[in-house]
Amino acid sequence: MPTAKPVLIFACAHLTDERLFAHAIGALQPAYQCHAFAFRDFDSLGAMADDLLAHAPARFTLIGLSLGGYLAFEILRHASGRVQRLALLDTTAVADTDARRQGRLADIAKVQAGGIDALIPELPGRWLHPDHRSDLALVELMSNMARSIGAAGQFNQAQAMRKRPESFTTLRTVRVPTLILCGAQDPVTPLADHEAMRDCVPGARLVVIEHCGHLSTIEQPSAVTAKLQEWLRETDSVIAPAS
Repeated sequence: MPTAKPVLIFACAHLTDERLFAHAIGALQPAYQCHAFAFRDFDSLGAMADDLLAHAPARFTLIGLSLGGYLAFEILRHASGRVQRLALLDTTAVADTDARRQGRLADIAKVQAGGIDALIPELPGRWLHPDHRSDLALVELMSNMARSIGAAGQFNQAQAMRKRPESFTTLRTVRVPTLILCGAQDPVTPLADHEAMRDCVPGARLVVIEHCGHLSTIEQPSAVTAKLQEWLRETDSVIAPAS
């Protein structure tokens, strides 16, 4: 009897949709069941986690980037036994500072006044490696993903991120294979944040992608996909098939 493919759940970043992981999913689909989740309708990480868990199988590998990483921490708090492997990409276990919370409120106000297109021009400068900010195809992809999340989705995601707790305590309980990956020049969640997360999880692997900012899966898609494939192959033998 054929064995079911392992399930990979991809959790998207702020103002991004399933296209954030398109390169990785295209390469991984032959060996894995891949499902990507973008979040528009919930203003708390708890509600996002409940929705994802309701649509996920009993056991799965969880891969989250930025907001997707914050959601991964929440899922670990809700249902750690369902997570077979964990990949945290360009994220942080540090709670929002007061300054960052105020910045999120300013973004909400800007979008409420002018729509999502009022915020979109600022995103490449905030998130991308300087050399990628003039990549028209990449900037267009970012813009289209942000429009797909929309003003209501931006509001909900920003509210959820403002309220998120510190997650180092949660990370110290993790005992599954864990990959921590970031862009070397990530301006939002820097390398030091990823080193701190690595140090919380026994055996965690840290991978740094050179010439890369915050959105590693679309800034350096081939490099990130290769690292994911390598890690998944090496850890396939330690997980049971999802049911």
